[in-house]
Amino acid sequence: MPSTIVHAGFALLLAAALLDDRLLDRRALAVLLVVVVIPEADSFLGFVMSGAHRTIGHTFVIPAVAALALYYDTRVREASAVRERLSDRWIAVAWVALFVHVFAHVALDWTHLDGVNAFWPLRDRFFHLDGEILYSTADGFVQTFVDIRIDPETGTRTVDAGGGGTSETVHVSNPVEPRDPDLDVEEPVDRRFPVANTGWRLYLIGIGLFALGARRLQGDGEPTEK
Repeated sequence: MPSTIVHAGFALLLAAALLDDRLLDRRALAVLLVVVVIPEADSFLGFVMSGAHRTIGHTFVIPAVAALALYYDTRVREASAVRERLSDRWIAVAWVALFVHVFAHVALDWTHLDGVNAFWPLRDRFFHLDGEILYSTADGFVQTFVDIRIDPETGTRTVDAGGGGTSETVHVSNPVEPRDPDLDVEEPVDRRFPVANTGWRLYLIGIGLFALGARRLQGDGEPTEK
């Protein structure tokens, strides 16, 4: 699965693309890196909740609610509680942080192993983004991300978009809980802390560092922090 370092590398790449020179400084990057790491904390909740990893910190519902609340407070309300405490600069960083949380962490894990519990707590079900889209000279247009089946007898249509098990049945290995606690195994526990277990993940770390370094070198020095 993508390591925390891979998530951080992707976050740096997004930061280089989304933050202008006024926003791109050490404090903003520190905030984004903290935000991108926070979802991994749900690994420690596996001791009190079955399937907590890839559930509590890996749902699209919480950032969606946060985005709606931030939009309402800063764009709709006449008196913004957030603007009373934060400058416009940090509100912009908050929007980028939400984007980074969703796309550099949750959505990236959505494509690996059992995926993520995408709509928890509204719905307890894991979803895995897996498949392919292609054009074949033999079969024509083919896509396997969404499987639509029609029962020939009843005409009932079922749609499968990578749905899997629930928090009760899915266990995603992690350094805190490397194996399912319900399994009775006598073998020694092997706790692995991955950095980059495939070539493209190592490449993503490198390109994130390169993009950030290139942006800083293109600037006129250290941005003024406010």
